[in-house]
Amino acid sequence: MTKSELIARLAELNPHLYLRDVERIVDTVFEEITQAMVDGDRVELRGFGAFSVKHREARTGRNPRTGESVEVEAKRLPFFKTGKGLRDRLNGEGDDSQSKEDDWY
Repeated sequence: MTKSELIARLAELNPHLYLRDVERIVDTVFEEITQAMVDGDRVELRGFGAFSVKHREARTGRNPRTGESVEVEAKRLPFFKTGKGLRDRLNGEGDDSQSKEDDWY
C-alpha cells in the first residue's frame, strides 16, 4: 500500500472528512514520527510497533572488489520493531473478540 492508497482508503472509511483533510492528517502523523526520530525519541504505537533510531559506530570496512580497507562513518539508522498485536494478526493468532479500545486498525 502506498501513501496515496492509504489516504484514499482512510477517506473512503471516513466520508465525513474531505480528502485534503485526510491527506493533511496523514502527512502530519508521518512528519511527527519523523521529527521524533530525528530528535532521538522512540515512537511507540501500542499493538502495532515501535520506531526507534539505532546508532552504528564508525568502523573500518573492506571494499569487496579490491580488498582495500575503507573507513565507514558513524551513522544513525531507522529501526522498526513490530508489536505483539501486529505479529499475532500476521500469524493468524489475533482474537476477533477484542474490545474496540484495543483495536489499532
